[in-house]
Amino acid sequence: MIVVHLHTREGATSTALLVDNVTTEQGTTVLLPNSLAVASDDGTTTTLGKSVDDDGSAGTREALGSVLGTKIGGSWRLDTPYLENLVELVGNVEVDTDTDVPDSKKGASPVVRQGKGQTLSGRMAVAYATYRAPGEAEAEQLRRFGQVMQGVLKKISDDPQAATTTVRSLAQILDPSLPEKDLGASLAKLAGHAKAGDHRTAQLPVQPDGTLSDSDAESVVKDILGGSVSSPEQGAAVRVGVRNAQGTTGATETARIDLVNGGYAFVDAGRAASVVTSSQVSYGDAAKRATAEEVAKTLGLPAGAVRKGKAAANADVTVVLGQDFEVE
Repeated sequence: MIVVHLHTREGATSTALLVDNVTTEQGTTVLLPNSLAVASDDGTTTTLGKSVDDDGSAGTREALGSVLGTKIGGSWRLDTPYLENLVELVGNVEVDTDTDVPDSKKGASPVVRQGKGQTLSGRMAVAYATYRAPGEAEAEQLRRFGQVMQGVLKKISDDPQAATTTVRSLAQILDPSLPEKDLGASLAKLAGHAKAGDHRTAQLPVQPDGTLSDSDAESVVKDILGGSVSSPEQGAAVRVGVRNAQGTTGATETARIDLVNGGYAFVDAGRAASVVTSSQVSYGDAAKRATAEEVAKTLGLPAGAVRKGKAAANADVTVVLGQDFEVE
């Protein structure tokens, strides 16, 4: 699994996960909105878009891994000139375009025409992948980016050596997390899925505050990312999902500070629809009971708040903050 950050000359970014699910033998491009709430380098909550700008590839990769409950193998920064070259190298792409993309020159014909099976050159593919009409939702532009990536995967070779040669021809300075050989091998696997019709594109829906709902996280983890939350690597911080059901805005921040200072990875699960009196600390795996008890202690919650239940799909332990949680 690799994360792709598309950067335009104007400074805009779009992000997607390229997922090779070995369990289902399916490939998926998961489109991630810039409004997705993730943790910044200092543990505070920020958005994916700001994280890409401020925290760099490694910080953003770790933040995404935490919020999605999985390990991301590497980061690929794909500036638009390289996307243009990539499309040219694979011999153009075919896309069912959903709109005309106007030329920046007044009176000129559209750069891209709406229609099925449109053949896009590198310049046209970049224009389509980055186009967002005035007043249009980001999801529409993200979907176009996904269509172009799907088109690239259908055209790139499914032979790892040939795909690596294509990557090498781009002459990019790649992130250390993703050497040319590894990127080529990943693209070849995904190309195999795409050519066989076993690749799809999915958008990750987020709530207005940027957090994932339980159902969204469950769907992403189970259906796309491989079946279950990955166990933290040796020495990795335990992921603690926190949902504010206290009714005060400061509860989440107090809990975040307590957890980060305690060595935990904080995952913002947003605000509950209704207020609850008593806090609850849930764990799904019996082996996590002791961890849940330590989390409760860290937050100053009674031992009775800990119970076996269903932790969020993207966290090891889930905390619902009630009115008994003390806000500093």
